[in-house]
Amino acid sequence: MCTNIVYEWLKTLQLPQYAESFVDNGYDDLEVCKQIGDPDLDAIGVAVPQHRRRIHEAVRRLKEAAETAAGLYFTLEPPP
Repeated sequence: MCTNIVYEWLKTLQLPQYAESFVDNGYDDLEVCKQIGDPDLDAIGVAVPQHRRRIHEAVRRLKEAAETAAGLYFTLEPPP
């Protein structure tokens, strides 16, 4: 089994069984995982509706966390 950030992320979602498929399909980084949609989940082999919903929700949270972090970065910049 692979051990990387995507594996750890899937493990927190209680879906580690998909880690190898994620990596095999090029989803080896959380930045890439933020782009996952239904066609990607089909290719990865995530067929269980509950698992798909859990991944979609986690992707939404990843995107929100990135937006929040970016907003904080810009608020700390000195004014021009």
